[in-house]
Amino acid sequence: MSRVGFIGTGHIAAPMARALARSGHRVTVSERSAETAAELVGAGLGIQVAPNQQVLERSEIVFLCLRPSVWESVSTTLEWRPDHSVISVMAGISLDDLHRACAPATDISATIPYAFVEHGGCPLPVVGNPTALQALFGADNPVLPQTDADALTHFFAASSLVSAVLGLLEGGANWLGPRTGDGDSAETYLAALVGGFLSHGSFESAGRLAKEKWGLATPNTLNRQMVDGLEGQGAFADLPSLLDRIAASMGGDK
Repeated sequence: MSRVGFIGTGHIAAPMARALARSGHRVTVSERSAETAAELVGAGLGIQVAPNQQVLERSEIVFLCLRPSVWESVSTTLEWRPDHSVISVMAGISLDDLHRACAPATDISATIPYAFVEHGGCPLPVVGNPTALQALFGADNPVLPQTDADALTHFFAASSLVSAVLGLLEGGANWLGPRTGDGDSAETYLAALVGGFLSHGSFESAGRLAKEKWGLATPNTLNRQMVDGLEGQGAFADLPSLLDRIAASMGGDK
């Protein structure tokens, strides 16, 4: 088992720390944020809390989970070892920046976890060396190595679609609830319907999303009415330019 540290202890770090501690790894988290760190220590999983530099001293693998603006000030205070494996989950921080900040450590990667990584099934695109991430989370979560160092910017942009899908389901629930008189069932129905459909499908190759969409949206069906209606409003056509703008906001070109 590994000794794993977290610099930054928020809503992304906490579920990863719990999952690793349950798997038998020795986990140490930083004092930021103090409330979340205290909750992790109190969970009875053996998680310890320490100042940032002590986290590094106790760890073989270190996750960087800070906001980029905070990372700029914290990075100058950290002293790394050559044998550290470093995994960043910070948007907008390039591999080149990480290599400069974490020298003399050279085993550096970056990924995008969502909180449900704790329960498995969370896709983890990764740039840099994927070995440490694969060893820690690959048994329960698909790890997707990328050869282009800039690819993660575009994965980060694409990850914003989660909130868009939730917004679409929210709009549907707000329409369905008043018409059925049961707002709770409206949300339960739509969330379970879409979640269940995706969880029982196979989407491991390009083109499968389109195949499943058109498998539902055959001519003269309710699903076809929905797809045609959204297309008519430009919802799909405008999506690439919106994603380009989101990627550019993190320093991505397109």
